Amino acid sequence: MGEADIRSLAKLPLLIVIMAILITIVGGTVRIFDAGESCPDWPTCFGTFGFDITSEEQEIWWEENPHEIDSRGEQQRYNTFEIFVEWFHRFLVGIIALPIFFNVFYTNKNRLELGEKVRNLAIFSAILLLIQAVAGYITVKFDNADWTVALHLSLASIFISVLVWQWLSWKQVVEPSNKLFSLSSNNAQLMKTPVIVMMIAVLSLLVLGAWVASTAGGNYNQACGVGSEAWPLCKGEVVPELSETPILVQMIHRVAVLIAGIILFWGYRTSITNLGKQSPLTKTVTMSFHLWATNVLVGAAYLLTASDGFIEWLSLLHLILAVTTFVLMAVSLILIDLSGDEYMEEE
Repeated sequence: MGEADIRSLAKLPLLIVIMAILITIVGGTVRIFDAGESCPDWPTCFGTFGFDITSEEQEIWWEENPHEIDSRGEQQRYNTFEIFVEWFHRFLVGIIALPIFFNVFYTNKNRLELGEKVRNLAIFSAILLLIQAVAGYITVKFDNADWTVALHLSLASIFISVLVWQWLSWKQVVEPSNKLFSLSSNNAQLMKTPVIVMMIAVLSLLVLGAWVASTAGGNYNQACGVGSEAWPLCKGEVVPELSETPILVQMIHRVAVLIAGIILFWGYRTSITNLGKQSPLTKTVTMSFHLWATNVLVGAAYLLTASDGFIEWLSLLHLILAVTTFVLMAVSLILIDLSGDEYMEEE
């Protein structure tokens, strides 16, 4: 393959990123419909590779596998849609393996033209996919325990970020003069520590959010109540009684949201001071801060509108915004990383 092929295939990692985001959205839908245990075994689903499993067939399978009884009790049954969502999530994970391994093959074959970094990031993404598959098995094995859901989501966010890193590294090879890579080494060093601190804050918030949403079937979402008593207060109080674990978890999450917001605002102001408003890095940091603020409002709306039941698409939007914020912070760190690279000279 020639230079034209290398240029045209530079979007391959971006295509995989889009697929990975779709998988994350479907995974969020699984959580929203509380369907994480609708396929109790792995990699099969009730011993089959299909999703149309009747209640009677579920009962027969559970009788044959009593150790896999649902955490909601032996009478729990899932409808076809709930099983399909979980099945489709697994199917997408299987499909994404094809372009991931082609990515490894192609970048390894053309490593002299693309460079070791592009090839190594492709390999790293493949390794992360395998780790994600194991994490998916663990999530099913432990009946969607809160820590397994948090682990799964964190790995998914890192997986997406690594692919974005590879895409930008590849793009730098074929478009070295692109404005995205205009950050000087000196400015990169000025922003490296603030960006790392911001990224850690956002990742911590992502993990805590998954903890709140997944613990006890998501019941921690309503630990502070619903409607006007739930936000910005908790049970109508500034500092509620913290002896109850669900309320404690909620308050930890809320304090983390506040701390992350302060850190993101600090990073936003620091980037404007050091780089100016037009720098690509300033723009990604600014978008991260704005997404954080938007997500605070979405989280508030989720609680304030829940008097007659939760509006679950708000929960899904909350997840998407959280993951996007993390990926944007990852892009910020990637731009810093690429600022010191030697660009390839076109012949």
